[in-house]
Amino acid sequence: MPGFAHPTAPGADPRPAALRTLLALAVVFVMLATTGWTAVHRPEGGTPLRATALAAWVKARIDGRPVPAADAPVRTVARFFASLDGAQQARLADGYPLVVGNLDGAPAAIRYRANLRGLQQARRVEEARSHDVALTPADREAATRRSHRFASLIEPERRILAFDPTGGGLVAEVFGDLDRAERISVIVPGVDTDLITFERTQRRLTSPVGMAESLYEAQRAAAPERRTAVIAWAGYTAPAGVGMDAATGRMAFDGAVRLKSLAASLPGDASVALFCHSYGSVVCGVAARELPDRVTDVVVAGSPGMRASSVEGLHTSARVWATRDEGDWIADVPHLEVGGVGHGADPVSPEFGARLLSSARARSHTGYFAPGTDSVDNFAKIGTGAFSSVVCATGDDACRRGISEGEQD
Repeated sequence: MPGFAHPTAPGADPRPAALRTLLALAVVFVMLATTGWTAVHRPEGGTPLRATALAAWVKARIDGRPVPAADAPVRTVARFFASLDGAQQARLADGYPLVVGNLDGAPAAIRYRANLRGLQQARRVEEARSHDVALTPADREAATRRSHRFASLIEPERRILAFDPTGGGLVAEVFGDLDRAERISVIVPGVDTDLITFERTQRRLTSPVGMAESLYEAQRAAAPERRTAVIAWAGYTAPAGVGMDAATGRMAFDGAVRLKSLAASLPGDASVALFCHSYGSVVCGVAARELPDRVTDVVVAGSPGMRASSVEGLHTSARVWATRDEGDWIADVPHLEVGGVGHGADPVSPEFGARLLSSARARSHTGYFAPGTDSVDNFAKIGTGAFSSVVCATGDDACRRGISEGEQD
């Protein structure tokens, strides 16, 4: 069956439960032997620009008025910015770019402006570091790479919704008009995602930017009359490599908090679909129960699990879709949770209860957003609301059942 690893049944693992448990334990022990209990973290690179900005923000005033806390609820931030005129908003964006650019609840246009300023500031710092003989050659090389990445993100017409240069860095970019969109799609990526890997020249479709561009192009081709926007969201600290961080949920829980904040802060009343790849599906699974109702669809591809035993266990009103290519190595990762390691049931197993999508021609774990695949075509249909033409993994209409005509447009 195209789109799945095991031909006996879509997503089913024919091995006995006891054997699967032993295999899971074996994987756990191998990982512990090779990586240890200590999670592997990226080194803290660059300079503490964001920390400095946050310290200044605490004392900030706009025409005598205090500003909301940098971690204030979305509604508080939205009310505050709604009370300001355009000139006041611009002054805050220009004066505190690394804070305003990351404030969920602030208008998108102001965040774009702030993040342009923040990127320019961070680029100057990294450019200086790249020539600093007091640094090691490795640090100078890292600074050069960061400077080049920031220069790329500053290019005209790019809409950077979030930017934090701390450590590996956080960033999000919008494709389309976010304020006027009728439907919004969010790409939630997996391991090895940071500022440097946010976009790639080689293997472009393995990066969040490449995934988002491909999905946006597919949506425009599928429904040119539909106003859509796609967000490439590298807004959480993802695991580095397939080690203990990737096998546990610690980073997913932090990412879920940020994802929920993003979903709550999106402008207008557009419906939202999440497209969660690999470890990103763990983030989406953890966030699911507290996502706002405007999130109508959660789609997982190449998932190691969603930290739930079934769709019902996610406690979400959103439709849950799942897909896995027949050549995806993630199929051989035991879908169990043992002592906090592992992410639970396989989302493409029949008993999980997700709507199973075809991913024919996706070519392994990183090919789900490639043009011409069933997966990206299906993602585009879900993102534009064309549910009646989604192609199911089972070759029938099973994944489309239960969606009323009113939900299809």
